[in-house]
Amino acid sequence: MAQTQALTRLVAKTKANNIRWHRYEGYLFVAPLIVGIVAFIFLPIAASLYMSFNKWDMVSPPELVGLKNYARLVSRDRLFWKVLGNTFRYAGWIIVPSVIFPLILAALLDRPIRLRYLYRLAFFLPLVTSVVAVGLMFRWLYDGEFGFVNFVLSWVRIDGPNWLIDPFWAMPAVAMVTVWQGLGYNMVLYLAGLQGIPDHLHEAATIDGAGPFSRFFRITIPLLTPTMFFILVMSVIGTFQTFGLIYVMTQGGPINSTNVYIYYLWQMAFGSSKMGYASAMAWILALVIFTITMIQVRLARLWVHY
Repeated sequence: MAQTQALTRLVAKTKANNIRWHRYEGYLFVAPLIVGIVAFIFLPIAASLYMSFNKWDMVSPPELVGLKNYARLVSRDRLFWKVLGNTFRYAGWIIVPSVIFPLILAALLDRPIRLRYLYRLAFFLPLVTSVVAVGLMFRWLYDGEFGFVNFVLSWVRIDGPNWLIDPFWAMPAVAMVTVWQGLGYNMVLYLAGLQGIPDHLHEAATIDGAGPFSRFFRITIPLLTPTMFFILVMSVIGTFQTFGLIYVMTQGGPINSTNVYIYYLWQMAFGSSKMGYASAMAWILALVIFTITMIQVRLARLWVHY
């Protein structure tokens, strides 16, 4: 009898331990991810916010200066406003092509044509290509004397500019590279949206006499507006975070005509060792992106159909 009771207590204790283990095992499995997020995302964000109120050159101890970094940015740093304007201009060159060109490609490659999967792969490859490789390749293509772009223009008797040295052409030249590299990603998003449109809608419209263009503008585009909205928002955010191509192709030149926000922030942080100043720039950028995104979300009610 005593042995039976002891065995019963042992079984009950084992079950209790198993229940306790199953209760916490989920937390143990996600613990590495949570630690990584806290260590590499939340702690750097908090440190950046703290450093934005300090003067720090990465050598001497941080010196608390309050809002002086922010005040200097908006009131005394003329290059800051030029860089911010360059970033908006850069976005203006990129946003519309990044929304429209992938849509056209996706509509063409969604049709049952030969080798369509090969074409999709070809358009997607630039996305997985190194930014450094892309930048160096286009530096050669845009070269004013030996570049392939000007060589092609010479066939039609056009004297091409020195693209990356001319302040007027440098920004659109880099912007077109950005559009080209992101073309495949946005195309894949549109293809996913196109394949989610029910076939019976097009079939019913065809029976009613609607042609291909009418179906595209009256059925396809309205049903793709959620995808279009996502691409628009992500393109704006990505544009304001551009760094790699600018660094490789122009380094902000000529005469700061392609100096965009993140490149200027990098210059302040690692070129001038003004980490507090750069941190303040980062938080102003976060505020700008948040404001633009909220405006887009509010305006989406007028044209996005869910």
